[in-house]
Amino acid sequence: MNAKSEITKARNQHKPVANIPPGLTTKATIVVVGAGAFGGWTSLWLLRKGFKVINVDLWGPGNASSSSGGETRLLRCVYGIGNLYTRLAARSLELWLENEKSLDKQLFFPSGALWFINDSYDGGFVEASLQVLDALKLSYERLTPTEAGKRYPALHVSDLSGLVLEKKAGYLLAREACISVTKRFIAEGGTYVQSEALPGVISNGRLNNLLLKNEKLEGDAYVFACGPWMPEIFPELLGNKIIVSRQEVFYFGMPSGLVSSFEDHLPPWLDLDREHMYYGFPQTQNRGFKIAAHGKGKIFDPTCEDRIVSGDELEKARNYLAFRFPVLKHVPLVESRVCQYSNTPDEHFIMDQHPEAANVWLLGGGSGHGFKHGPALGELAAAAIAGESSVPDEFSLKRFDLYNRQPPV
Repeated sequence: MNAKSEITKARNQHKPVANIPPGLTTKATIVVVGAGAFGGWTSLWLLRKGFKVINVDLWGPGNASSSSGGETRLLRCVYGIGNLYTRLAARSLELWLENEKSLDKQLFFPSGALWFINDSYDGGFVEASLQVLDALKLSYERLTPTEAGKRYPALHVSDLSGLVLEKKAGYLLAREACISVTKRFIAEGGTYVQSEALPGVISNGRLNNLLLKNEKLEGDAYVFACGPWMPEIFPELLGNKIIVSRQEVFYFGMPSGLVSSFEDHLPPWLDLDREHMYYGFPQTQNRGFKIAAHGKGKIFDPTCEDRIVSGDELEKARNYLAFRFPVLKHVPLVESRVCQYSNTPDEHFIMDQHPEAANVWLLGGGSGHGFKHGPALGELAAAAIAGESSVPDEFSLKRFDLYNRQPPV
């Protein structure tokens, strides 16, 4: 069935409401643009609330251009002194596990996550996080460098002041998760359309329709969860609020004698490095030893720029690998990937109504850590869109007005 017939079928099942009340009724049709971590889960939660939901994505869930299209993502609850994202991550962990049966695939692997701490550049981030983990009863284990060296002999630890094993952490199969969520959405009665979608005219405080390739699509409410394309779709509103940066990921091969040792005994790890926060995964899903820098890269156009890694970033990754994992000093690069972060200035997400269109919701600003939060963020967004609850102030667009009013330093 083509996109047009799918839309016609969905539209015939429900006639859009003329005026949206403060809280949408379940007779409403909601169109969600984007099938990544934010859009896919929001679509599923809205559907489960009884709304008629149409999900639209240009290239499909888990596609190579998307921020959610990588092989793996880390689920960790260490987030410094605040507890907003710790609680959100903990709730997401519950939801990943609860939904695994219906998604018909294991997507979360409880491997733990190992944090490397150096007092000279850690800034107390991990230590502050442990107070939050204690309050939420999320288990962890402290390790001295000596203990870690014995348990993980491949690690160089002499520069570290300590390590923390976050026991409830693990990794997710990102690309496969996006595909599985969309399949579940369709199985439960949602409508998925693969097409370009742009906002139509905003008038009288409402968005009237979406412009697809071949027709207009009308709904009662619209949700845009388009990752790095958000500032392109709403340039005046989001052009200076979401900055898209280039991020490079490297996969290195390993000597055959080390594969099982790394996969069985070394969890995903995070290093608050002097220049970058390097993180990585051992031999996961047979893709090689994954390493990437969490620091913001160069400004990036997700539509037009080539996704070829740079020699400088590869050299930095090799140097780090040789320092922290000396046994991997001479291993070959077997795969690489360029994706993108969608950073807000304060690295908080955006979840709010469009200031000129009350029936438009904006979800974005994943800032390199959004994927893990997909289930809980979608649950939160669906409740807000349905008029059942408010969203955290940290996600509001109004926070940018507050920043703009601050006197220069």
